[in-house]
Amino acid sequence: MTKTAPGLPDQQPQTDHVRVGLDAIYNWNYDSEIDSLRNLYANALDRQWIALKDLDWSKGIDREKFSQTFSVAGVPLQHTQWWKHLDPEKKWKVASKTTAFLLSNFLHGEQGALMVAGEMVNAVPHMDGKFYAATQTMDEARHVEAFAAYIDLLDEVRPIMPSLKEILDATIGCEGWMHKAVGMQVVVEGLALYSFRDMRNSTREPLLKELLTYVSRDEARHCAYGVKYLNFIISTLSEEMRRELEDFAFEAARLLVASRAGGARESMFEAWREAGLDPMEALTAIRDERETVMRDVPPEGGAAGPIRGFVIPTLKALGLFSERIEGHYRNLFAESMGEERATALQFGWELPEDLEEWVLSG
Repeated sequence: MTKTAPGLPDQQPQTDHVRVGLDAIYNWNYDSEIDSLRNLYANALDRQWIALKDLDWSKGIDREKFSQTFSVAGVPLQHTQWWKHLDPEKKWKVASKTTAFLLSNFLHGEQGALMVAGEMVNAVPHMDGKFYAATQTMDEARHVEAFAAYIDLLDEVRPIMPSLKEILDATIGCEGWMHKAVGMQVVVEGLALYSFRDMRNSTREPLLKELLTYVSRDEARHCAYGVKYLNFIISTLSEEMRRELEDFAFEAARLLVASRAGGARESMFEAWREAGLDPMEALTAIRDERETVMRDVPPEGGAAGPIRGFVIPTLKALGLFSERIEGHYRNLFAESMGEERATALQFGWELPEDLEEWVLSG
């Protein structure tokens, strides 16, 4: 007979767990030590919003606009004749189930970010860092609430991709706060910011666009927190510690590329099958219109898009992209695009100076 833990209801939630190991640090100095973080904290306080109050949920989802602006990972499938000739009801089913899968993994990632932000309050040594991490914890709770509510209008929450779970487990479970900042604020939040920008720019569905606008503003601050805080610290580190952080970031990036190239695709195909669409027939039709599809894909798009287009520029700005680690990334990209193309890759993108302006542009 299964027994419930004392004080818990008989009906318990579906849960999973990962062991956390970190030191909780007091700081008895309450004066500002890092002005850029204290200013970011003040900005976060000013930008708080309430998901179920400040978004207009009254009209629900505009199905026509949602289906008309459907894309996958920045690839504008809605521009193809194949998509335009699908039955409207099938368009809705394919778009809603696929987007429910994508948003579900955003949702799961936001829960991971919620847990890490709470850890950061304990783990970071500077009071300014603790203050900001507290506001991010509130932000992430709001994002979880908002994405769950929107997915409920679409379909159902889909399981987390194993590779994303692996990244979150590694970040939550590691002992050092700098590893947590690199894994979450740089890699996972960088992927989120890049992906939210793509989806926000492509969709014309009013509620989704409004939701992503609010969330993207928060995410821009979260990435800025990692950049500002790590910039303050990294110049003081030993070469051994820098290498360790570089390797940790690379492993997280490797898992992201693997998830987009493998597990994500198969999960998306499963959603298409549920909607009554044969994935192989759909891929054949899309390939026949390759020129139309590729014409509107940004040059940094594709499976490595967020890595080359955002994560690597962030690591470069932080001094965590040495010649040694650049070789690791080229080897990683060689697996998906071939040795010749990977060798010729340029890592010339720069981190935008104003992340909020960048994420809301396009």
